[in-house]
Amino acid sequence: MDKVCKDFVFANYDGTVSADRFMKERISFIELAFREKEEELTKINQNLAKELFNARQKDKFIKNSGFRLPGNREDGVKAYNKLLNSNFDASVDEINERLRRAGYKLNYHNGFIQIADDELVEEQIEKEFWSITKDPLWKNVDIDMKESIDRRDSNGRDPSFYAARALESTIKIISDQKEWTHRGEKGAHNYIDNLGSKKNGEFINSWEKDALKFFFTFVRNPFGHGAGSEEMPQLTPQQTNWAIETCMSWIKNLINRM
Repeated sequence: MDKVCKDFVFANYDGTVSADRFMKERISFIELAFREKEEELTKINQNLAKELFNARQKDKFIKNSGFRLPGNREDGVKAYNKLLNSNFDASVDEINERLRRAGYKLNYHNGFIQIADDELVEEQIEKEFWSITKDPLWKNVDIDMKESIDRRDSNGRDPSFYAARALESTIKIISDQKEWTHRGEKGAHNYIDNLGSKKNGEFINSWEKDALKFFFTFVRNPFGHGAGSEEMPQLTPQQTNWAIETCMSWIKNLINRM
């Protein structure tokens, strides 16, 4: 199987298909390989607590039996898990660096290769954003943001709406996790109030609360309702990029406060 995969990826272009298809098939293959490995690693990470418990039990059994062995099984399990994750992260960094140096504006994150136009934004915002949203807790945030980027890159409808959905999900999850949700909320503004409430310790300041509400009122809401007889709302490509980057930045910032 290794040889089959290697021969496919390194095959010489013979002109039987378009060059565009030839390259996309190989990029897709690499994307699938990384995704499969990442899914495998996710399952290992989810099972880590059980593995640590088993390690403690084995050490306890050996200790009670009178044997003395150097080292600690639990520390060994932690070290091995850390090595698996760091090796994969290094592979992701390498493929992204190779794409960058080759002049391809592409970036792998959380199972997908997508377009990355701005190196500074990718380095300072997107890289940490995708790292944070790997956690299953932020699954819906990850899905909506990927949908937003796909729609932007394919000139699809309302990419900013899905970026705003990702931000709204983040706010709701934080409210739920902090046990501030009272079930009387009717929309994003009420959840923002939960985060900015003095009773809840002002997780966000009043000016941040106002800024978030402004974003949902004037950027998200026009795309969340039918336009009726009015002109269909539409953002310019520059405004769309700003909306996506703003949502990513807010999400990263809010999660890091938890």
